[in-house]
Amino acid sequence: MRRVVSISLGSSQRDHRVETEFLGEKFCIERVGTDGDMERMLALIRELDGQVDAFGLGGMDLYIRVGSRRYLLRDAARVARAAQLTPMVDGGGLKDTLERRVIALLEQEGIIEFRGKKVLLVSAVDRFGMAEALDAAGADILCGDLIFGLGLPVPVRSLARFQRVAYVAAPVVRLLPFKLLYPTGKAQEKVDNRYQRYYEWAEIIAGDFLFIRRHLPPQLPGRVIITNTVTSADIEELRRRGLKTLITTTPEFNGRSFGTNVMEGVLLTLSGKKPEEVTPADYNRLLDQLNFKPRIVNLN
Repeated sequence: MRRVVSISLGSSQRDHRVETEFLGEKFCIERVGTDGDMERMLALIRELDGQVDAFGLGGMDLYIRVGSRRYLLRDAARVARAAQLTPMVDGGGLKDTLERRVIALLEQEGIIEFRGKKVLLVSAVDRFGMAEALDAAGADILCGDLIFGLGLPVPVRSLARFQRVAYVAAPVVRLLPFKLLYPTGKAQEKVDNRYQRYYEWAEIIAGDFLFIRRHLPPQLPGRVIITNTVTSADIEELRRRGLKTLITTTPEFNGRSFGTNVMEGVLLTLSGKKPEEVTPADYNRLLDQLNFKPRIVNLN
């Protein structure tokens, strides 16, 4: 049986494990949270190195991605070096392929007409492929990277403007401690409503679920969320807050959608290639064979 393990800097309360099959091969896929403890994360990676088929890097990205440029995060580079034998992926390859496909599919099947829709993308550097797909579909995008990543209440209201800002900021931001950029451990359980007005402006909220949840208002009726990595408890919380529709870009397994890092680990294993050898065409070919469809949940 193939085994893919996501070692996450996030909360262990969100751990999950499932056995399933992809393209005739049996897989055990699991997520292990370390509650914000990077040393524990490193120890787990070293312990499992060479014993599993692929690692997913959870709760953090390896790179900040802007257009065709990638900026390696200093903290993530330290984590990646801990894996000497087992390949590690952060989900970026899948975000750049699967999430583009999801936006196109939602349009093609008449589920969402994005043109003119107000979309809050909480972090465009985390999901630049989705940002480009939304922009191509004619959405009115607000990129929340400065607001939610750096705590600066400066909305960036077009993808072109965001790219200009990101090219200047990314070389500096990549050097910051990761905990300043993204909620880890216990911080993932806190909700801060300082930026409620940006959520209330939007018709669609898109991006990483924990980033979304960190500033989610108590009530947000009628909105659509496009995300992944949600639990059954997360779905009930969204219902209580009055949201209309949840769309996850990765499939459901036993009531849970795994992160893109886990699913990229699966596709990497199926490809038989090294991470640096896999191309977007490889991922798209495998996605065609797997026939992944977004999960759509009507909440109210």
